[in-house]
Amino acid sequence: MDDSPGRPHDRPAHDEAWFSALFDAHSRALYSYFVRRLPDGGRVSDAEDLAAEVLATAWRRRDDVPDGAELPWLYRTAGYVLANHRRKMRALPVAVVPDEPDDVDPALLATSDDAVRSVLARLSARDRRILLLVAWDGLSGDDLAQVLGVSRGGADAALSRARARLRDAWDAHEQAVDA
Repeated sequence: MDDSPGRPHDRPAHDEAWFSALFDAHSRALYSYFVRRLPDGGRVSDAEDLAAEVLATAWRRRDDVPDGAELPWLYRTAGYVLANHRRKMRALPVAVVPDEPDDVDPALLATSDDAVRSVLARLSARDRRILLLVAWDGLSGDDLAQVLGVSRGGADAALSRARARLRDAWDAHEQAVDA
């Protein structure tokens, strides 16, 4: 049992075995998270480096990682890591995302559709993030709430609003195409 200050006695220690299990369970999901969000799918090494940065943060801050909610905590951290990475890069408009993705991941295939890219570009960054976390990363409502740092009700409301704005943007796109 760990008697360090600030650690509840009933909480299991976040030791090397815990981290190894965390890595095995979530490293691929983190890698995929970055591949889907980097321009042009990013270089493999960029996605690997960013995923490694998140995992290094998890190790350094292992006492902050909530038991049973590790993946949402990792995704939230990944969002910060990605934001920092993007600040170092020049912005790329959605229009320059390649038409042919390198991977056959169905989530990536959606980015090859000009209509999908156009509609996603019309949404706010927050709405895009919410929709992609649910649709691409498969987060549940509770997990989404943890990533966003809001209550479950707040996450459900944010997702509902994002979906409504996506429908509106899609309808506007369809009307423009039909005109």
